[in-house]
Amino acid sequence: MTKKFDAIIIGTGQSGPFLANRLAKAGMQVAIIERHRFGGTCVNVGCVPTKTLVASAYAAYIACNAKDFGIEISGKPSVDMKAVKARKDAIVKASTEGVENWLKKMENCTVYEGQAAFESSNTVRVNGELLQADQIFINVGARASVPQVPGLDTIPYLTNSTMMEVDFLPEHLLIIGGGYIGLEFGQIYRRFGSKVTILGRGPNILSREDEDISQEVREILEGEGVSILTETEDLTIEKKGKKVEVHMQHQGKSHTVEGSHLLVATGRIPNTRDLGLEKAGIEVNAKGYIQVDDQLQTTRPGVWALGDCNGLGAFTHTSYNEFEIVAANLLEGKKRGVSDRVFAYNLYIDPPLGRAGMSEKEVRESGRKALVARMPMTRVGRAKEKGETRGFMKIFVDAESEQILGAALLGVGCDEVIHLIIDIMYAKAPYTVIRDAMHIHPTVSELIPTLLSELKPLT
Repeated sequence: MTKKFDAIIIGTGQSGPFLANRLAKAGMQVAIIERHRFGGTCVNVGCVPTKTLVASAYAAYIACNAKDFGIEISGKPSVDMKAVKARKDAIVKASTEGVENWLKKMENCTVYEGQAAFESSNTVRVNGELLQADQIFINVGARASVPQVPGLDTIPYLTNSTMMEVDFLPEHLLIIGGGYIGLEFGQIYRRFGSKVTILGRGPNILSREDEDISQEVREILEGEGVSILTETEDLTIEKKGKKVEVHMQHQGKSHTVEGSHLLVATGRIPNTRDLGLEKAGIEVNAKGYIQVDDQLQTTRPGVWALGDCNGLGAFTHTSYNEFEIVAANLLEGKKRGVSDRVFAYNLYIDPPLGRAGMSEKEVRESGRKALVARMPMTRVGRAKEKGETRGFMKIFVDAESEQILGAALLGVGCDEVIHLIIDIMYAKAPYTVIRDAMHIHPTVSELIPTLLSELKPLT
């Protein structure tokens, strides 16, 4: 017997539960399906646990450098990794259970726990039951991508998910991947006390960033003792007793590094392979991401894809924004789209990198007349007071429209300061709105008007 609903949501990541709530409050009968952990990547193995670990690592860093602030600590500070993990687990547990309890108590919402797969464009099978709805929303997220490296299958390697189970201090953590996941874990475990070596494939870490940002981040991490090897190719893995060896070509020469543990941080792939999308006529691209239009509808009318599985932004905030887009379009008669939003994200090393809009490379390639302003964090009073002067800020402005094109803010507090830029870009207002506003002293944000007063032609 087929059970009929007004809407079916597959997955409880960032957009799924909020969409279920909006639809249910509008009087619709909603079914939501979760096969594993409520809350998806962010709550279980992404933002929540990793930023909890970042906070613990920051505490360890401050304790080890307390003398710089005039504070004497008797003896060398030690890190209790079991206590670090217990703190992280408690925060994750509260978040996961919060999502689960919210959904299970939600009026007009039925929760199914199991694997969902399409039987047709409007029918989904879960635990042997058939569910039918005219509107179906896919929110299945993504998982760690594991490359085909010879010998990798002979060792118990780690991913961003299995790192969440680590309750000990690796003697020497090797990390394959010079992107966001690899760099964040690299700094975290270096601050906990591990020796860390990061292996990047390209000439620079953070390949999507401008070279000056990549170089500054590299200097920050190397300044803390993280070893970074770029231009590594032809990797092979070999188990050596309790150790692991990575053999490679490093800048054209044979090179080997030995460590105690290996973290693979080489990107993400969507969880779309086992959904039976072909039965629904839903198309995916070569990487498995579901194809959607600007309103997030798939190639099958009545089916939408939100979050990491559509490849439009592997971030919690992009997933939540997609819930807002779909809800506004369906329930409020609006026509919001993905193209409306400002591309933005943060890198949560310390100090953090806040990014919005175009990079310098993209601005130059666009051929438009542009202005640029740059400022080292050594000029920021708040940064000097906190003893955190690493990094710099740069902003790009269209010389004709006076609208901000993009910004890269690398420094203390810049994960929050970047929102000044995002909001003014979203409003399509001229940069002078920020430049002429009065900001509070002493803050990092107060230097943004000063920075914008120093714009010069980008040459």
